[in-house]
Amino acid sequence: MSQAIALPLFYRDPQPLSAAQHAAWRLKDGDVAFAAETPFVPVVVGEIAAAARSYPVVFSAGEGAQPVAVLGLEQRNLFVAEGRWMDEAYVPAYVRRYPFGFISTINPDGFALAIDAASDRVTRSGEEGAALFDGDQPSQLTQDAMAFCNTFQGEAAATRAFGEALRAQNLLIDRRADATLPDGRKLGLDGFQVIDTERFANLDEAVVLDWHRRGWLALVHFHLASLERFGALLTLQAQAAATAEPATKPTKSKKA
Repeated sequence: MSQAIALPLFYRDPQPLSAAQHAAWRLKDGDVAFAAETPFVPVVVGEIAAAARSYPVVFSAGEGAQPVAVLGLEQRNLFVAEGRWMDEAYVPAYVRRYPFGFISTINPDGFALAIDAASDRVTRSGEEGAALFDGDQPSQLTQDAMAFCNTFQGEAAATRAFGEALRAQNLLIDRRADATLPDGRKLGLDGFQVIDTERFANLDEAVVLDWHRRGWLALVHFHLASLERFGALLTLQAQAAATAEPATKPTKSKKA
């Protein structure tokens, strides 16, 4: 029996772009409704500082120690409403690159630019939207997407190195966030890790110097400071719950 391939977050039908197959395809303007039901999104090291001002930034419990921005305490992104991302909140690069992305090629170290064919923004014929190709050459839109994804891929490699260093120093510990909403509902978020402050404070001096030069010490401090954002996240969750409550009240019957 064949096993289903796990697709990256948001992507349902990623296809490597080629002029031979996608010459007539175009991309319409769109919104971020595709991210409305995700309570987390991966971030790379170059954006941890910006993400930490808006969200708690934690680490996945898997081997890679992927930094993750927490966007909600349930299966909902509290920063997206009616297809728009909250104006004052940082929009992660992983979201901004969609529906483009990289997929692995036959070459173990190779990647090809892909597009999610299942995206509502993709059209396969007609004149609506911007062209993906000019003849047999990538359009400016596709070239810009390639440049953005190239930068993101380079940051992803640096992010893996940072995660591996955290694992090597045994700094990550399991954590759980629990909250009680004003209506009495209890929420719990687990399956993530944070940096243990005591272990971090006791790092070897040689490691501290090395991490300072690499810029990793600052990343640790941004992560630790971002954990205060769980309080703001709980406030947003309570506001969302209050908005979702029925606004109608029972009507009183009138006397004849």
